[in-house]
Amino acid sequence: MGGLLAVDAGQTGIKLRWEHGLERLEGATAGVLTDRPLMPQLADAVGAFVGEHRLSPNVVGVGCSGLVTPEAHELLGLVTRYGITEVAVAHDSTTSYLGALGDAPGAVIAAGTGVVTLAVGVRSVARIDGWGYLIGDAGSAYWIGRAGMDAAMRGFDGRGRMTPLTKRLRELFPDLSAAYVELQSDDRRVSRIADFAKVVDELADDDPVARGIMDAAAAELSESVLAGLRRVSMMGSEPPQVCALGQVLRSRHIRERFTRYLRMQWPDLQLADPMGNALLGAALLANLGEDSPLSSLVARAEA
Repeated sequence: MGGLLAVDAGQTGIKLRWEHGLERLEGATAGVLTDRPLMPQLADAVGAFVGEHRLSPNVVGVGCSGLVTPEAHELLGLVTRYGITEVAVAHDSTTSYLGALGDAPGAVIAAGTGVVTLAVGVRSVARIDGWGYLIGDAGSAYWIGRAGMDAAMRGFDGRGRMTPLTKRLRELFPDLSAAYVELQSDDRRVSRIADFAKVVDELADDDPVARGIMDAAAAELSESVLAGLRRVSMMGSEPPQVCALGQVLRSRHIRERFTRYLRMQWPDLQLADPMGNALLGAALLANLGEDSPLSSLVARAEA
């Protein structure tokens, strides 16, 4: 049948979309585990999707969280059995950027379970954060959820301010003293902790502890954008294009404070609306021109 398969692989979920002419099919599956080899996980997701729908795409574009080195040749070797002859692979910051702004200059921050910012100048690019939940991802849903759980346990112990976060955490773990053991033994602990960010957001209107966590997250996210723009020499008087993506930045608390921080530098800055999503960006990888600054971030392999 041919066609293009776009893959947006995050820690919470993997989204897939096949396109051929006017035909289109979409699907989703569980997210990648970034502490395990990624290419086999991506190949399994591709295989399950094309098998379920009896497809045989010839091109695959992939954006994936947690990539250090995009192993395009390894992935191609794992998916050639499905008729695929060409793959293009990049970190999901690249596909998020392409989906939002194409390859025009600016900055795109994508904040979900993790968070990463990509800034693109006339001749250079800069990636900020996206360093994973252990040493990075400042302002992400995991970062917020973990801070919320920490505050809940401080309230439980009497080490910190009393907060309704403690009651909400007890709804998930009736025995709070055993919560850490259950989380440590769960392969999906990162996404479970990230889910608690929704609770922090819900309570932020009335709980100063939750509100403080959300304000701190917004400050982290805005500083990542500013750091990226500084590195690609886009701190002039004219406001650059800035696009804010992901569930975290849909929060009213986060978005308002995030925008306010950026307007300290550019009072007239308006956040840009994305032209599409990361799946669109994954689809655009295959045809990205070599003259684009983003091309250096894409690994390709052909059979």
